[in-house]
Order: sequence, then structure tokens, then C-alpha cells
Amino acid sequence: MAYFVTGATGFIGRHLVEELLRNREGEVFVLVRDSSRGRLEELIASWPNGDRVTPVVGDLAEPQLGVGPAWIDEHKGEIDHFFHLAAIYDMTADEERNERLNVQGTRNAVALANALEAGILHHTSSVAAAGSHRGLFREDMFDEGQKLPSAYHRTKFESEKIAREESTVPWRVYRPAIVVGHSETGVMDKIDGPYYFFKAIQKVRAKLPQWAPLVGPELGWTNIVPVDFVAKAMDHIAHQPDLDGQAFHLAHPKGQRSGEVLNTFARAGHAPVMAVRVDKKILDALPKGTFSMLMKLPALKGVRDSVLADFGVPPQVVEHVGFTCQFDTRDTERALKGSGLEVPELDTYAAKLWDYWERQLDPDLYKDRSFEGAVNGRTVVITGASSGIGREAALKIAAAGGIPLLVARSLDKLEETKAEIEAKGGTAYVYSADLSSFESIDQLVERLLADHAAVDMLVNNAGRSIRRSIKLSHDRFHDFERTVQLNYLGTIKLTMGLLPHMAERGSGHIVNVSSIGVQTNPPRFSAYVASKAALDAWTRVASSEVIGDGITFTTIHMPLVRTPMIAPTKIYDSFPTISPSEAGDIICEAIRAKPKQINTRLGTFGEVLYALAPKAVDQILHMAYKVFPDSAAAKGQKDPDEKASVEQIAMANLMRGVHW
Repeated sequence: MAYFVTGATGFIGRHLVEELLRNREGEVFVLVRDSSRGRLEELIASWPNGDRVTPVVGDLAEPQLGVGPAWIDEHKGEIDHFFHLAAIYDMTADEERNERLNVQGTRNAVALANALEAGILHHTSSVAAAGSHRGLFREDMFDEGQKLPSAYHRTKFESEKIAREESTVPWRVYRPAIVVGHSETGVMDKIDGPYYFFKAIQKVRAKLPQWAPLVGPELGWTNIVPVDFVAKAMDHIAHQPDLDGQAFHLAHPKGQRSGEVLNTFARAGHAPVMAVRVDKKILDALPKGTFSMLMKLPALKGVRDSVLADFGVPPQVVEHVGFTCQFDTRDTERALKGSGLEVPELDTYAAKLWDYWERQLDPDLYKDRSFEGAVNGRTVVITGASSGIGREAALKIAAAGGIPLLVARSLDKLEETKAEIEAKGGTAYVYSADLSSFESIDQLVERLLADHAAVDMLVNNAGRSIRRSIKLSHDRFHDFERTVQLNYLGTIKLTMGLLPHMAERGSGHIVNVSSIGVQTNPPRFSAYVASKAALDAWTRVASSEVIGDGITFTTIHMPLVRTPMIAPTKIYDSFPTISPSEAGDIICEAIRAKPKQINTRLGTFGEVLYALAPKAVDQILHMAYKVFPDSAAAKGQKDPDEKASVEQIAMANLMRGVHW
């Protein structure tokens, strides 16, 4: 007995070859491109009886698979079974690639099988050949006038047609359903089919407890089978007599609801499940074409694609999740009778699939999530870089290979920071600018863009804080004007100056250093909190407009930091604060992970509490207003003996990080 196998290094192919080597006698010839010899050698070493495998160098795109006439003449009439598995199984592949590999590749394979006068041609098709047929699709059905909604569907249909019509040797066709990993080991070679939804399940698990009930979509019927069943079924059916000229659905005999499949994998991943599933038929009840027409609108399509991209799901996959028909498997069941082979239920092996994906295939395992990877070689504008938080962030960015562009009024201090960076082998540039002056900001933007081919990121760190009660501010309206000028107007002026450049490049990230005060509304910070709240509001609006240009924002609601800015308030000397270095780490994390916000738990709690019980919060804050009086500096005085009381220190520790 001799075999010829194409696609032996592919997912189904390598499991089929393993079955042939384990269960059958004889030589197994394997088509392999010269560039893939190394991969084949690895598989041969792992297969049982691998010494019976003989590589045959060729190429799917060449006539007769590139196999030379001398080899054909030598083996003519000797190949009992010719298995053609080489193809592309990818809903996201383009028309040209599907055509070249699925259609032309099959034509070349059939030509070689004919030339070899093979005993039987075994062609691996797909249930996709049924297209959008409605109702039951039997194994003796093929060309039923069904619509073929994608390049993948069309080329799987056309390749099966070639096997049926152009083969001069007996043929058998195998139509696997959606093939997933091995039911015993979980092994899978790539993300495909239901695996595209694993990342969404994982993200939901990270946000919600497992018991949380979800509402989700029911996208119709699907059909999933493990690769070991497919390989074993093909091996068994191929060696049964009197089955030529037939097709076999290697599928679950009943099929599965897509929503239940997702729930099964959610249980395997210890994630919440959909307690309520909204049936797709509700959308189907709309006038024909309504939903598809809406999804073609650029705005809605952009929203959909953005959400799917966040979960790593290609839009093409969502469009073809549910089958429009169910697949009859009675011929397959008859052919497998007595073999003990049947499709295992998904819930018996889903945990193995999930475990293998999470340990081996999860895309996040292979992403460079390091801070170095985020900033290496990139230019980062940092305002307020002469001291405190900005200086610390600049040192960390430069140490990681980034190029900080240091901005502040004090040029001599900037030069000191630059010298420190260069002494450690880094690179930095300095720019003196008054960020409360629109003219100075315009000049800064002009210099930045003239000096650097790209400005990749902007850290809006410069700011002014004023701690003074309304009672002491009636004749100091300029406090509000100065704070808004720098913290809000100057910040957005600089940001807007760089946005066109970032949009032209199609990327950019902006980090705004806001305050925990925006979330907790502490007394005596009306000027400061209002200016930062204005920046937050502007950012929320602007980010929705520029996300399509590849520009993103992170807002940091920074807790109290021990910097020169808080030095005039002497009671802060005894308060729990974070250091400028720790604050610099937060900025680095904003650059690395690019989250929408970075908050403290206390800040988030304050925000939620104010939304639920604003009057009660007012009373709590009024108590703090009495406990923490205006400082001597706020009154325009000096008091060398000013220090925090025991009561003040206790409350500051209880509400760690809040500006009081």
C-alpha cells in the first residue's frame, strides 16, 4: 500500500499522516516545498514509524504540483490513495489567494493524481461548499444553485467541482465542518473559527465575576468537530470498499447553537456566560436588507470594526458565524459503523482547547508589552520637564530608549536634565516655552516639527495648583484665569498644534496628567479642579473625533504627589503622598498600555459615590472643609510653625492621595 499526501504539514494533514503511519502499512509520499523541508523533518521525527515517510519536493502552484515526469513515470500505478489536503482554510484571505491555492492548487493535484493513475483520489473539501443553502444539506447534494457568499465559499465549491469532474480516477470527497483542536491534547495550529472569540471571553472574565449573568447574541447554528475525529474518520472511510463517488460530511450530526458554543468555552475559561441570548432572527424580521444596509454606513461600520478589533475578531468571521443550513451525516455514520468513531460533544473537550489557546495561542503572549518596546526610538514631548513628575518621566523614557523632548520655562534646569540623560547614554532635546502664552506655544510647535521628523507622543504634565477657599478668592479672580490659562487653554493649544501632524502620520498618543480632585471634588481647589475637569471634558470629546486618525488619549487622575507645587501648604509635609518617581512610573504605564484612564480606587469610589449620593458627599466634604483650613500661604501670610494636626493626619491617611 502506498500513499501520496498534499498538505501533510498542515493541521488536518499532519494528523492524517500520523493515523496512516499508525494504522496502515506501506510508504507515505509527502509533497513539500523545498523551503518547508525543515518543518517536515520535525514532524517526521514526531510521527510513529516516521521512517516510512518520503518527501517529494513540489509546489501547489505548479502544474502537476511541480513533480517531475521521471518521478511520475517511476511511481505510476503504485499510489493506492492520493490525499489532497493542501488548501487555505481562512475566511479572512483575499480572492486571489483563495483562487490560487484552493482552485488552481486542486486542479494541479487532480492532474498529478490522474498522471499517477492513483487508486483513489481523496479530496478534502469543506461544508463551506454548501454556501448559503437553506434547510438540510445532504451528502449526495452538491450543485444546488446555492449562493456562495465569500471567496472562501466559492473556491471550496469550485475545487470540489474540479475533483468531481476532472478526475479520471475514482474519487471520494470529505467535507469537514469547523475544525478545532485535538480533543485529547487541545493542540491547534492557529486562531480560527470559534478561537476568534476567545479573547472577548477572556476580557469579559477580567472585568466581571464568573457568576455575573450576561446578555449576548445568538448567531444561529454552527458545527464544530475536533481535528482528531476528522483525521481518524478520513483514514477509516478511505479504506472502506465501495464508497467511490461519494461525499462525506465530517460534522456533528446535530450541529450546535453558536450561543451555546460560546457559553461552553466561557465555562471552560471560568468566565461569565450569556444567561439571555438575543436571537439573530429578531434582526432578520426587519425589512430585507435593512441591517446590512445600515452596516455599510461608514460611521456604523467603523464602530463595529473598532469593537471587533479590540477583541481581535475579523469582521469577515462575524459575517459568516452562523450556517444557514444543517448537514446530514448519515452516509458518514454508515461508513464509520463498527469503528467506534463518533464526534465527541464539545463540553467534553472544550477545557482542553481553552487551556491550549491560553498557554500557546493567545496573541497577548507574543505582543511586546514592555515599556521599552513602547518608547524605543520614539519622540515624546514632556511639558513641565524641568523638575518633579516631568523630570522623572523623562529620565525613565530616555533610559528605555525613547527620545524625550523636554519643555518648560526654565532652560537651565532643562539643560541639567538633558545632561543627566546624556551622561547615561540617552538622547534628549530641550525647548524653553511659556505654556500660558499662546504665542509661545505656536513657536514651540513650529520648532518641534522643524527639528523632528515625527512627534510620536505628548505628555501634558505642566500645571498650576492653587489651594484657596472661595471665601478668600473674591478679590483674586486672576487665580482662576491663570489656572485655566495653563492647565486647560495652554494644554489644549499645544495638543491641537500637534494633532494635524499626528493625524497625517496616522498615529499618536497623548497623556494628560489630570487630578484625583476631578473625581473627589475636594474643598479649596475650585480653580484647580475646574481647570482639570475642563481638560478631561475636552479630551473625552476630542478623543471620539480623532480616534479614526489613529490618535489616542490617556487621562491620569493623579493622586497627591510630593513636588515643589504642594510645598507652600505645610500640612502636606505630614500627608501620605507618592513620590515624583512613582508618578513618573504612572506616566510610563500610560505610554506603555495606552488605557483610556488611569485611576486610583479611592478616586473611582469618590466619583461613583457622588453620582449615587451627591448631597451626602457634600456633607462629607464640608466636614473636610472644616478640618483642613486655608493655609497661611493661601492667606498671603507665613507661619513657620504651621503643621498638620492629629485629626488632619488621620483623615489624610484614611483618604490617601486626595488633595485636602
